[in-house]
Amino acid sequence: MSEIDPITIKLVVVGDGNVGKTCILLSYTTDKFPQDYVPTVFENYTTQTAVDGKMINLSLWDTAGQETYNRLRTLSYNSADVFLVVFSVIEESSFENAIIKWYPELEAPELKCVPKIFVGNKIDMRNQANPSHVQQEAAKSKVEKLQCQYLECSALTQIGLKEIFDQAIKKAIKVKTLKSQNQTLQNITSTIQKDQKPSNEEKCCCSTF
Repeated sequence: MSEIDPITIKLVVVGDGNVGKTCILLSYTTDKFPQDYVPTVFENYTTQTAVDGKMINLSLWDTAGQETYNRLRTLSYNSADVFLVVFSVIEESSFENAIIKWYPELEAPELKCVPKIFVGNKIDMRNQANPSHVQQEAAKSKVEKLQCQYLECSALTQIGLKEIFDQAIKKAIKVKTLKSQNQTLQNITSTIQKDQKPSNEEKCCCSTF
């Protein structure tokens, strides 16, 4: 592939229902916020963007959070280049599910090399004094122990939105590059873990990122 050829990246979004997965994708791709909530069964969006001077063909896969669609959802994981694990910062249970349900689902052996980013949505509605809302520093600490990146955004106001997709694209490109160089699984995960390890924290033993 020459440097002028676009890079194709498959990004899959997972998380509980009603946390704003579809809103994040639509706000990013159309610059508009959807007004009505319609539960997603399965949707696929495509868009083009540029990151670090590279043209990107971005395939965005929106998945259903309901258990009814477990089998259909996991089929969409095939050939994924990066995952966004989305939760709502105004619903603590959605963050807990991101940790105990969604992240483990993405820990299948064939997905070990795929970067995962935890995304806290609806920051425009957060009240830090509300104990039922996700507290940023505590949540970030939990996610970093999994060797994953923690980011927040508002699909409504678009605060933090572009950074999330830019980071996801950069991580996906890095893994693609390592794979093209025939790096081993151990080398790939080690390299990405170094990128995401906080400088003042001890690295934990984890085989994903």
